[in-house]
Amino acid sequence: MTQPTDIRRVPAALTLAAHGVPVLPLRAGKGPFGNCRSCARNVCGGRPNMRTPGPCACPYPCHAWAAATTDPHTLNSPQWATAWRTAAAVAYHPGGAGLTVVDLDDAAAIEWARATLPATRTVATTRGEHWIYQGVMQSVNAVRPGVDIKSLMAYARWLGPGTGTTAAIPAVVRALAVKETSPARRAPQAVTVPLRGQGGACPHRTPAYLDRGIAMAVQRITEASSAVHATVYRTFLAVLSTHGRCGCLTDTHAARLFTAAQAKGETVRHCTDAWTNARTALGL
Repeated sequence: MTQPTDIRRVPAALTLAAHGVPVLPLRAGKGPFGNCRSCARNVCGGRPNMRTPGPCACPYPCHAWAAATTDPHTLNSPQWATAWRTAAAVAYHPGGAGLTVVDLDDAAAIEWARATLPATRTVATTRGEHWIYQGVMQSVNAVRPGVDIKSLMAYARWLGPGTGTTAAIPAVVRALAVKETSPARRAPQAVTVPLRGQGGACPHRTPAYLDRGIAMAVQRITEASSAVHATVYRTFLAVLSTHGRCGCLTDTHAARLFTAAQAKGETVRHCTDAWTNARTALGL
């Protein structure tokens, strides 16, 4: 009987996961695997379009990008084995790895990038290139002809390590996303917040539990239509009350929350104050 570790795409996925890159299988046509019967029709609490996860710990590769994981037990599990046997490619969640991918679909887009963007790690694709930068931001499609941005709440195909040295996200890339969503909003700024025990493992369940918790927090902030200040504070308080003491939160996780808050018009100072006040309230 063939074991999951013998499936040809699993070794690549395990190698990426070991380096902190959350991965998932893709079907032919570059699409994710659909929700299982238990999660279909939003039964588990996830969104019908699979853009965000629900409060479930489904053992199958459900919820599209939110299924991406670094847990080797999940990647080797019998539930994922079926998906790997029919998978056409390995994908990863750039935002979960602290990365942003500028997806260039054609020669014209590549020419624009070479004339506009700073050099960084580059990966050849079927028709164009992926330019990979360090740092996270919101994902936006069609920011200009032939250019998509894939970072938080998105996935990209793994096409190899590429060439070059990974550079930090330039302001011009962040500005593209801000211009697409609202000309009046400022580009999110990088922040550093106090965290305890960075880099530890979440003891609650699996790394996927933390990833999904952060994704749900980002969604809560993004969907706020009023009382944004209060929503940001309550969301920070909820995240810190669950993960603030176990040492699993990193600057990357905090940056995802701060980016979501800034996209709603919050300033860096307000985000920092809300984070600090939440820590103080919890005695962290």
